[in-house]
Amino acid sequence: MGFVYRIASPSEYLAITGYGVDDVKLAKKAWIAPGQRCARFDISPVNYTFEVQAMSAEKLPFVLPAVFTIGPRADDVESLLRYAKLISPHDKLSRHVNELVKGVIEGETRVLAASMTMEQIFHGTKSFKQAVFESVQLELNQFGLIIYNANVKQLVDVPGHEYFSYLGQKTQQEAVNQAKVDVAEARMKGEVGAKERKGMTRQNAAKVDAETKVYTVKRQGEGSKEELAMKKAGWEQQARVAEVEAAKAVAIRDAQLQVEVERTNAARQTEKLKAEHLSKAVVDYEMKVQQANWELYNRQKAAEALLFEQERQAEARRAMADAEFFARQREAEAELYAKRKEAEGLAAMGEAQSVYLSSMLGALGGSYGALRDYLMISSGVYQEMARINADAIKGLEPKISVWSNGSASEGGDGAMKEMAGVYRMLPPLLTTVHEQTGMLPPAWMGTLKGGTSTST
Repeated sequence: MGFVYRIASPSEYLAITGYGVDDVKLAKKAWIAPGQRCARFDISPVNYTFEVQAMSAEKLPFVLPAVFTIGPRADDVESLLRYAKLISPHDKLSRHVNELVKGVIEGETRVLAASMTMEQIFHGTKSFKQAVFESVQLELNQFGLIIYNANVKQLVDVPGHEYFSYLGQKTQQEAVNQAKVDVAEARMKGEVGAKERKGMTRQNAAKVDAETKVYTVKRQGEGSKEELAMKKAGWEQQARVAEVEAAKAVAIRDAQLQVEVERTNAARQTEKLKAEHLSKAVVDYEMKVQQANWELYNRQKAAEALLFEQERQAEARRAMADAEFFARQREAEAELYAKRKEAEGLAAMGEAQSVYLSSMLGALGGSYGALRDYLMISSGVYQEMARINADAIKGLEPKISVWSNGSASEGGDGAMKEMAGVYRMLPPLLTTVHEQTGMLPPAWMGTLKGGTSTST
């Protein structure tokens, strides 16, 4: 195959390896020579959506929904090289890359959340988001990745741990109580002001009436000064009475409003104490639940550790059994190999002996008897037989008895002569048996004497 010209799209790069390239070469377009490999990888960012479960310093769990837009750093060659080596062989949306990015984000978020209280996390969401962003970016640099955008949503309660719900209810109840107090104070001020204005109106009206009456009386006649003085005194008395009545009415209303304000304050204090006790009870309950969960977690981890240790011991015993079985198998294979080689050696020796015997048989002219004798002589069979016979008679003390029963011509001829020969043979035979074995012949056959000869 000859040279091939490759071109990458605007959002792609070519990663070239092979002949003439020391490590990895990045290019937008290049000639690919024989012995080189070229792979395309996309550098466009990808959105990763996670729901990170973390725990605050008070051991209160929460869920942090987040969306991170992450991609390779396109303006840095070193980052692109790291991305090409570590990430580009996998699909950006694959489970491998997703778990890698999720692991980095979850790890940094949990470490940061464990060092902060829930109040710090809740009220400092912006700073918490920035800290997570910086920590995650620091870890992603080693993969050549950069965070283009990070959207951290509102914190969410974990099912069974409604901390934020209770906190919102507490804030809402405090706002309602404060609104009630503000309304009561505004109502009090409005009613007091209305009564003050009403009293002032009545005072001013009485004063105007008094002045009007004085002016009228003066206009009607100034002759009856005493009557006018008396009337004036009556009018002044009426005015003072009206002023006193107005002041008393204002004081009475003020006292009523003060009682209502105190009642409202007491109700507000009661609601506040209820909210505080409820919040404290909820927090105590959450802490106890977290402590119980922590103890359960520790017991589970201890049980898992014991199970893991038992599994490791079982695996060790299984490994030892496998090793012993392998050793026995290897030993059996070695013994089988030795037996096979021994059999092959015997077969080869037999084949060689067959060839040797065939050549010897041909040299002896096809005489099997000569071949047998030759083999017995060459293998020492005759010598061994002579040795065995000599060992058999070693230590024997043979006795030779000479019997004389007359000349051979005695006894006649024919059958009688043969019978006489048999009877002559019996005495030496029985004597020899008695001397060698100690056995005596039966009484009906005859009795041996102490001499060396027996007559018949």
